[in-house]
Amino acid sequence: MGLIGNILWFIFGGCLMGIGWWLAGLLAAVTIVGIPWAKACFVIGQFAFFPFGKEAVSRKDLTRKDDIGTGVLGLIGNITWFLFAGIWLAIGHLSSALVCFVTIIGIPFGIQHIKLALIALAPIGKTIVDR
Repeated sequence: MGLIGNILWFIFGGCLMGIGWWLAGLLAAVTIVGIPWAKACFVIGQFAFFPFGKEAVSRKDLTRKDDIGTGVLGLIGNITWFLFAGIWLAIGHLSSALVCFVTIIGIPFGIQHIKLALIALAPIGKTIVDR
């Protein structure tokens, strides 16, 4: 079922939002200072292409240890991210969610867009795992 969901997702909007994440990653990488954000963009962009069967979790919850992305520097990174790119990606996902919610068959896709919008607000310190 996840394969069918991912194929339909990719065709009906996941491709555009995944490209949006990758473009944000390219812009961040060009600035050199933004390379840590670029890495997160590419990982979450891949997740945005095919989200069914996977989920984003905090690395701290997964490993039971703090690292550079889950501590104070991660918080500062997430605030910076939110101000420069996160809000725009979240708006894109929320807009896509509204379009998906118009049809009954699009409700699961709208829910995925809302989950991705929440990730877009603070991606540093998150990792993608299989369910």
